[in-house]
Amino acid sequence: MAEAAAPTVAVLDYGSGNVHSAVKALEAAGAQVTLTRDRQAVMDADGLLVPGVGAFAAVMEQLRDVRGDELVERRLAGGRKVMGICVGMQVMFENGLEHGIDTEGLGEWPGAVTQLDAPVLPHMGWNTVEAAEGSTLFRGIEDERFYFVHSYAAKDWTLDVYGAFAQPKVTYATHGQRFIAAVENGPLTATQFHPEKSGEAGLKLLANWIESL
Repeated sequence: MAEAAAPTVAVLDYGSGNVHSAVKALEAAGAQVTLTRDRQAVMDADGLLVPGVGAFAAVMEQLRDVRGDELVERRLAGGRKVMGICVGMQVMFENGLEHGIDTEGLGEWPGAVTQLDAPVLPHMGWNTVEAAEGSTLFRGIEDERFYFVHSYAAKDWTLDVYGAFAQPKVTYATHGQRFIAAVENGPLTATQFHPEKSGEAGLKLLANWIESL
């Protein structure tokens, strides 16, 4: 029997930094990876990764410049998997408040991204998480540490799910205060930390996501 082809992942190339380490990590985790902003390539891939580094407002502007907001919305509407990392997670919420500027996000989830109430910012370095029960993303790595670099986060999960829809799996971490470290919500998955900088645990997390494709 022929071996099944590795899942394809498009990494959205919209001007955010750190994309090449994400590409390499996804390849190491078992995916066929393309760094692209081509609409058809993004729509055809088994998974779409939305990286994000820097300020919420700047990332939203860059996303909209390449119509990345439309691509994310279209994929999710069709039940096609999307994963956001760091600010790529933050923009999935309704809005971000940074330096007194309130910026509209993609609005896939209700809630705001605001500055952490912590004695030291940014939150930079390794931290444990409170993995959601039954998590696919953290299967086998529930007690591992992951690498964070951020000063802002979503704190509260307020999305109510009714009927036959599966309840979202929300993972938390604490730095000064408790915040959302990862979400698994149907086709949309996101992490506040950087799996591509999180060593073997990060590769395992990416492999878990790739297997779900």
